[in-house]
Amino acid sequence: MEFQGIKNWEGLLDPLDDDLRKEILRYGKFVEAAYRCFDFDMSSPSYATCLYPKSSMLTNCGLDKTGYKVVKNLYATCVVQMPRWTKKTFPNLASPQCSWIGYVAICDDAKEITRLGRRDVVIAYRGTATSSEWLENLRATLTCLPDDMTTSNENYDQPMVQSGLLSLYTTNTQCDQSLQDTIREEIGKILDKYSDEPLSITITGHSLGAALATLTACDITTKFSNAPIVSVVSFGGPRVGNKSFRCQLEKSGTNVLRIVNSDDPVTKVPGFVIHDDINDVAERGTTHVASMRMPSWLQKCMEDTQWVYAEVGKELRLSSKGDIATCHDLKTYLHLVTLMKNVQL
Repeated sequence: MEFQGIKNWEGLLDPLDDDLRKEILRYGKFVEAAYRCFDFDMSSPSYATCLYPKSSMLTNCGLDKTGYKVVKNLYATCVVQMPRWTKKTFPNLASPQCSWIGYVAICDDAKEITRLGRRDVVIAYRGTATSSEWLENLRATLTCLPDDMTTSNENYDQPMVQSGLLSLYTTNTQCDQSLQDTIREEIGKILDKYSDEPLSITITGHSLGAALATLTACDITTKFSNAPIVSVVSFGGPRVGNKSFRCQLEKSGTNVLRIVNSDDPVTKVPGFVIHDDINDVAERGTTHVASMRMPSWLQKCMEDTQWVYAEVGKELRLSSKGDIATCHDLKTYLHLVTLMKNVQL
């Protein structure tokens, strides 16, 4: 369970524990499967859907021996669409409003359950793939979480998250259920079915999927008072929310492990972060600001711009040695973890 973060991965990251490294790579393979299953062919009638049925999805991705089975496909709906004139001028930019974005899988192998000491539930998300999702990424100002995703606490301000991300998670249409509703419905069924067993829920993703993983974890721990241990293993994710959002995650006991490539610009956006420790600013770059250098009124004004984010969870920092072309690729992340080239924390 320490690999799931019950002790905040203390003593396991620097140097990187070999068994934890194997677990990180194992979850990374589930994210790879989400990419492999997605139909990227814009000329295909099945563009932006899943290429395989649930029964053979993991087998087609080479994960048939993991001991997991896929029980639910996940779809996200974009509010923002490309302008109508682009459909004729740039037909390749057209994208459906609702796209397949990942899946839920449950461990059903007795040996693997024994090894883990519990039945593990995996939620895996791919990264940005359609033009509409890119447009949602650009909606980067912070917006308040809806009431059913927050816990009442007078000790901190309203939790806020990136506007486009929240929209992707909560939007539904007359034909398509929201990603949030699908997650809540499926997790509710799983908790009822396996109520007499030890469970864990591990949510993993890359890029946009990493941000969705963090938001999903927040939603599950808020919605279900009987939720088991909920952990996030994210790769190359952008920032998600403000300091109050981070406080809510920490209070709920959600464990977040962020794998970050120091050369990856995606992990440094959106917005900027205000730190109390000036040393953190020196280490992390230009989108981090030291609070000791500004008066309180100026800090308050900056926060009111809805651009002040906060890093969440525990960070495992890697370095691809300045390779900008591939620094954000999931394969790069998994390769760096394999080599255990983690920068001293």
